[in-house]
Amino acid sequence: MAAVQPWNVVAARLIDVATGRSPADLVVRGGRWVNVHSREVLPDQDVAIASGRFAYVGPDASHTIGEATRVIEADGAYMVPGLCDGHMHVESGMVTVTEFVRAVLPHGTTTMFVDPHEIANVLGLKGVRLMHDEAMAMPANVFVQMPSCVPSAPGLETAGAEIGPADVAEAMAWPNIVGLGEVMNFPGVASGDEKMLGEIAETMAVHKTVGGHYASADLGRMFHGYVAGGPADDHEGTRLEDAIARVRQGMRAMLRLGSAWYDVASQIRAVTELGLDPRGFILCTDDSHSGTIVNEGHMNRVVRHAIAQGCNPLVAIQMATINTASHFGMERELGSIAPGRRADMILTTDLPSLPVDTVIARGEVVAEEGTLTIDIPAYRYPDFALNSVRLGRELRAMDFDIPAPAGANEVTARVIGVVENQAPTKALERTLAVSDGLVVSDVAQDVCQIALVERHRATGEVANGLVSGFGYNVPCAVASTVAHDSHHMIVVGTDKADMAQAANRVAEVGGGIVVISRGRELALVELPIAGLMSNERAEVVAEKADRMVEAMRACGCTLNNAYMQHSLLALVVIPELRISDKGLVDVTRFEMTDLFV
Repeated sequence: MAAVQPWNVVAARLIDVATGRSPADLVVRGGRWVNVHSREVLPDQDVAIASGRFAYVGPDASHTIGEATRVIEADGAYMVPGLCDGHMHVESGMVTVTEFVRAVLPHGTTTMFVDPHEIANVLGLKGVRLMHDEAMAMPANVFVQMPSCVPSAPGLETAGAEIGPADVAEAMAWPNIVGLGEVMNFPGVASGDEKMLGEIAETMAVHKTVGGHYASADLGRMFHGYVAGGPADDHEGTRLEDAIARVRQGMRAMLRLGSAWYDVASQIRAVTELGLDPRGFILCTDDSHSGTIVNEGHMNRVVRHAIAQGCNPLVAIQMATINTASHFGMERELGSIAPGRRADMILTTDLPSLPVDTVIARGEVVAEEGTLTIDIPAYRYPDFALNSVRLGRELRAMDFDIPAPAGANEVTARVIGVVENQAPTKALERTLAVSDGLVVSDVAQDVCQIALVERHRATGEVANGLVSGFGYNVPCAVASTVAHDSHHMIVVGTDKADMAQAANRVAEVGGGIVVISRGRELALVELPIAGLMSNERAEVVAEKADRMVEAMRACGCTLNNAYMQHSLLALVVIPELRISDKGLVDVTRFEMTDLFV
C-alpha cells in the first residue's frame, strides 16, 4: 500500500471525482454516515474514495462510479471514522510496530500516536529512529512522539541511554515526529528544570504537541506550574476531579483503558453527569499487551467501555476520532469521514457494541470480519537492537538476600503495595521475621521479594526490596526485562533460588519474561528486540503471554493483568513507592528511602 499523498497534491482529482468528471477508486453505498463534526447519523449515504482520500460524501455517489470503480454495498451499516489511539506504547504489546498494526487493524484502529520511550531507555535516539522508520512503512497512520524523559527521573534511576534537548531538536526534523512524548518528570517542569523546559521549547518552536504525564493527586501549585510549562494533555488521571481540573486548564483529558488501567469510568462522569464539553476528552489505551489486543480488541474495546459507562455512542466515537485528530492539529487530515481526509473507515452494524465488520485504511479494504486481508511485510531489526541484556555474571540465590539490621529479631519494612487496575502503588509497612540475619518474606501477609537487576552496563548489581499484592503462595519467581521505564530486569518471587534461575534464564534468551516454580520453567515469552519486543507474530506472542498469565495464577496470583503491574514496579515517576537500580524510591517526595522504617 502506497503512502497517502498530501491533500494539495491530489486536490484536482478529488474535485473531479466529487463533481462526476472522474471515477472514484472505491464507493461505499447505502450506509449510515456517522458524522463526528455535527454529531449526527445520516441514513442512506454514499462515500466515494480516490487517491486514498474521501472525495465525496452524500446521498448519491452514482455519478462517481466508473467501469473500474469497486463498489461495496453497506446495506445500512454504520460508516464510522477509523479509530485513533491518542497515546500508546507499541512496546507494551511485546511486538514490533508491524505486528502491532497487523493486530489492531482488524479491530478498526487506523491511527496511532505512539511514544517509543521504552526502546529509547534501552537504545537511545537510534532506537527511536528504528521505530520511527518502521512506523512510516505501515499501511495505517502511525505517528511518533519523541520520548522526553530518558531517564524518567534523573538521579533516581540509571537508564540504558539519555536523551536531552539537542536530541529532541534533531528528532523534530524527522518527517513522522508529531510532538514530544509524555513529560513524566512533572516535578522537574513545575520547578523549572532546564532540561525539561529545553525539550518543551524545542517542540513548541516547531509548533508540535507536548504530551503530558502528571501522576499526582496534588492539584495545587505543582499542578498549575506543570500546566503553565506547556504539556497539552494528560492520561494519568484516575479520579473525576482529575479530569475536571485538566480540561478547565485547557488540557485534553486522555481517559485510558489499557490491559491493566481502568481509568475511564471514574472520569467520564465529567461528561455524562456534569455535562462538561466532550471536546476536551480523548480515549486512549496507553499500555495494551498482545493478549488483550488479540482476544479483546483495541480502541473498539475502549469505545465500547465508554458507552457502557453511560456515554452517548456518538460522543464516545468523537473521543476516539475527531477529538484526537484535532488535538494533534490534524483535523483536516484524519479523524472524520469528510472530503479530503484520509479514507479511514469502519463498517459496523451496531454502535454500542461496535462489531467491526469491514475496515478501510487509506482507501483500501484492509480487514473483513476480524481478519486482515492485506499483507504487511516483516520489519527486520538490526543486530545492535538484539542481545541487549548484559548481567555481567551469573546470579545466585544469595544475590537476593536482604540483610537485617544487626541483632534484629524482626523488622518493620517499607513494602510496595500493588493497586489492582491502577498504575499508582501504595507505600505500605509490614513487620517481618528475621532468620540468620536475613529478612524473611511472608506469604501469609502477601509479602514477597522484589529485585531490580541492572542489565544495561553489566555491573552485576542487584537492588532488593519487598512487594505486596500479587498473592503468590508457593515457591516461585517471575523475571522480566520489561521494567518501565529504565527497563532493567524486575524479579518478583517467594523463593531466592527460583529468582536467580529466572533472572539467568531471561538473560540467556536475550530478554523476555519467565515464570519459574520449584526450579521448573512454567512459561517463557522471548523478547529479543531490546529486551522489550518479540520478532514473532502477535498471535504467537499472545499465546505465550496467556501461558504466562496462567503460570502466574498457578503460583497464587489473582490480580487482573498482574504482568502489567509487575512491569511497572520500577516506574519511579508514579507514586507512591517504587524500586530502581539505586534502591527504594519514595515517589511522593522524589527521593531515595530506606527499606527499613
